[in-house]
Amino acid sequence: MARPASAMRGHILDSALRLFATNGFGGTSLHAIAADASCSKASLIYHFSTKEAILTELLTPAGEGLAALDGQLNTLPDEERVAAAVTGYVDLALRYRREVKILFEDTPAMICNPALGDIEALAARLATAMSGGSADPRRVVSAHMVLGAVFITCASELDVPDEVLRDELVAGALRTLGHRAG
Repeated sequence: MARPASAMRGHILDSALRLFATNGFGGTSLHAIAADASCSKASLIYHFSTKEAILTELLTPAGEGLAALDGQLNTLPDEERVAAAVTGYVDLALRYRREVKILFEDTPAMICNPALGDIEALAARLATAMSGGSADPRRVVSAHMVLGAVFITCASELDVPDEVLRDELVAGALRTLGHRAG
């Protein structure tokens, strides 16, 4: 019995995400995705015309999440913005760990993906929120260190329970930024 189109589409996305995270975007073919999803390449192409279309669909929720965090941070008073930026960023990076790993593997090509929106501007605003809006070079550098460290840590295969990883990422980021975990 054939699977419903929406189930097949979801199965293809699950396979692609797993394969992209394991082999990299460039190291994964449409044929490999189809084989992993137990469908023909023709069926895969019916749902997604290109590998880039699959990637865009996979990255869209992460991009939307980052944009939503950006919007939330703009509504907060300065004294709440640093902790909210750190916690929100850590939560996003953990929720989208495999997507982060894909981005990390091929950062220059991935950062231009339209699903992520204007990632450079969003990252700059997130760093500004993490620095408390300060132009002090120490705070600016610390904020960028947190962005990179959380990104790399979430792209790593650590044998640490998610709740412990989250708590340690938030606490470590806040220490790096000169704040106490609340």
